Amino acid sequence: MSKQFFNEYISEIKNKYLSLDVGLFLKIKDLFLSVRDNNAKIIIVGNGGSAAIASHVSIDLTKTVKIRSVTFNESSLITCLANDYGYEEWVSEALGNYANDKDLVILISSSGKSLNMINAAKKTKELNLNLLTLTGFNKDNPLSLLGDINLWVDSNSYNTVENVHQIALLSILDLIIET
Repeated sequence: MSKQFFNEYISEIKNKYLSLDVGLFLKIKDLFLSVRDNNAKIIIVGNGGSAAIASHVSIDLTKTVKIRSVTFNESSLITCLANDYGYEEWVSEALGNYANDKDLVILISSSGKSLNMINAAKKTKELNLNLLTLTGFNKDNPLSLLGDINLWVDSNSYNTVENVHQIALLSILDLIIET
């Protein structure tokens, strides 16, 4: 029974990853390279498991791909801004303080319904920055409707969506390294 479970689990993640459009990956790769060419940075943010993905990808962007990247995962930053502006606005406030011209913002939300991510997307638009969203669940979720480029995973399982998000982003970084 457990072997069957794991085979089906991995098969689900593999199938969801392989169903993503390779052309979309190439657009994201080009966007990442334009950030590097413009000496800008990538700001990548998520909640919970998506915040962990943001941290991992941010480190790899900076270390291996040589694209400056930051996350807003410092507890003092989050609690300060959430206390002063409300949890739904803390990411927007952080963007207002840290984003610069030609930066790319990546927002990760499995459901695409997290209010702090939606408000951050609106702030990204106000700042006239490019926005990449990574979501799952319903295709026309509020966050993906605000993105310039949207990577959507067709699943209602948080773990499937999050695993595919991480594999997709890291595979794009590996593509940059290989080319």
